[in-house]
Amino acid sequence: MVKASKALDRVLVLEMVRVTEAAAIAASKLIGRGDEKAADHAAVEAMREAFNGLEFDGTVVIGEGERDEAPMLYIGEKVGSGIGTGPKIDIALDPLEGTTITAKAGPNALAVLAIAEEGGLLNAPDVYMDKLAIGPGYADGIVGLDRSPTENVKALAKAKGVEPDEIIACVLDRPRHEKLIAELRSLGCGIVLIPDGDVAGVIAVTNPDTTIDIYMGSGGAPEGVLAAAALKCVGGQFEGRLLFRNEDEKARARRWGVTDFDRIYKLDDLVKGDAIFAATGVTDGSLLEGVKRRANGLMTTESVVMRASSGTVRWVKGEHRKTR
Repeated sequence: MVKASKALDRVLVLEMVRVTEAAAIAASKLIGRGDEKAADHAAVEAMREAFNGLEFDGTVVIGEGERDEAPMLYIGEKVGSGIGTGPKIDIALDPLEGTTITAKAGPNALAVLAIAEEGGLLNAPDVYMDKLAIGPGYADGIVGLDRSPTENVKALAKAKGVEPDEIIACVLDRPRHEKLIAELRSLGCGIVLIPDGDVAGVIAVTNPDTTIDIYMGSGGAPEGVLAAAALKCVGGQFEGRLLFRNEDEKARARRWGVTDFDRIYKLDDLVKGDAIFAATGVTDGSLLEGVKRRANGLMTTESVVMRASSGTVRWVKGEHRKTR
């Protein structure tokens, strides 16, 4: 059982929803407008402003990039109105997970974040990560990155009490996954191919309504930590292994303290102790409805917020009215 963190006051649970709501609403103004950078910028500005209204001493450990790449919410940036006085909080964030999705009005764009006590989140370098995730209810170690996709599917099917061809896998639709997709289809598996947004793809394994049993394949390492925080809250399983394409990426990893380039990270390696995860839908998706703009300035949002120490998952529907 995860011990509750004194730094993560229960008030912060709903405050985190307000932060992701602000980012989602800002980004929603640019749905379908074809401008990825503008949508991301709007979400970043709104999330930063919302953070700075909270009485904590926050440090962005996973953000928009390194300082020379990102003017705001960069790795190492301090946020909150209690810097030097409030509880010390580490933050992983993606103000708009699915910039291309938003620009094209596709499904599953999210505003997403996770927080933990100082030192609680892995400072993942901005490289690829091989990921493997299943939902709650299975024995520990039933699947693993040290096994083949076929071995993992057969083990999961046996644990679920079904045949391998009844397993549904979620995979990011990329040329690098051609062999993985072919291997899964040779087993008769159904595959949900997603164009972007692998945080939502990983989290989908926790929701039986999506019918997705397992997530496989590589995507961004920072997004892997965010997804791991959600699974930590609901009891799923996650493994990640950093992938390096060149020496420059290894050098970047060394700057963040990564020296074992072949290490397989378990859930507790990525997210230590208590954590809070929050996400708000920007566009409609399998996990959450997107922002809806109604008559007379009314907007509606749908969010999910989870906490590891209590195991609670709250679904929050918000109505936002313009005030004079």
